[in-house]
Amino acid sequence: MPTLLLVDGSSYLYRAFHALPDLRTTQSEPTGAIHGVLNMLRRLESDHQAAGIDYKACVFDAKGRTFRDDWYALYKANRPPMPDDLVRQIEPLHRAIAALGWPLLVVDGVEADDVIGTLATQAAAQGIQVVVSTGDKDLAQLVGPQVRLVNTMSNETLDEAGVVSRFGVPAGRIVDYLALVGDTVDNIPGVDKVGAKTAVRWLQQYGSLDGVIAAAAGIGGAVGDNLRRALDFLPLARRLVTVRCDLELPLTLAELQPRALDRERLLELFRHYEMRSWLREIQGDGAAGTRSRTTAATSSTRASAKA
Repeated sequence: MPTLLLVDGSSYLYRAFHALPDLRTTQSEPTGAIHGVLNMLRRLESDHQAAGIDYKACVFDAKGRTFRDDWYALYKANRPPMPDDLVRQIEPLHRAIAALGWPLLVVDGVEADDVIGTLATQAAAQGIQVVVSTGDKDLAQLVGPQVRLVNTMSNETLDEAGVVSRFGVPAGRIVDYLALVGDTVDNIPGVDKVGAKTAVRWLQQYGSLDGVIAAAAGIGGAVGDNLRRALDFLPLARRLVTVRCDLELPLTLAELQPRALDRERLLELFRHYEMRSWLREIQGDGAAGTRSRTTAATSSTRASAKA
């Protein structure tokens, strides 16, 4: 069965920037996020190469407002500006990803999650297996018979049973769960003092967020009072945490086939950013210089880990 590999590039970007030390070139150009994201991409490809990758894409958030900002003025209002050292790495990282043969998607006015949700839904409808690589819990709502999540940093894989095991509710109730507990990263308030255990208990007892809302008058104690105070906001919270799966995208699935390496661009980038082990790998030496470009791009990540 064909496979589509989707990467939440924005999730990778922040995780790599904060997880790695302050790596720099001799000219003091920051490179930690570039190293980290490329390492994760190469590891991901290596992990799935045996089964075959028929389609793939790396998706990033676009700059500027999205439709969620129009719905809720305080959406993500608690986030500090992106650090300058991270901003400086985005453009060269995009160039490196494209040069490695990854179709790259940045769609104005929507978030990477919505692009991933749309592609995953389209692919599943065509009988394509989908692997979404992310650290974002919101994307658990996409999991189904043909869609699973992988997290390269935690080595966690979430299929339908895995979602229930981790969250206590099935993928079809993740949106309701997130609306109740809120999302501090995106500045979406849930029900005050309601955490995972209470949200799961309510959803198991009342079946859905709509069921919880309908039963709110009979839920006692302080937590019941908090629920009733949140009733007006809960429908909006559910809209905010719901990943859109119906976008019109600039690329079709057929255009997401792996592309040839741009060897010259990679050589230029790896020289400039002093990624010496990757540079040696692309250049090759002796008999190794006759290796194919594809093998050079997807071989063992041991060398890239030292870059």
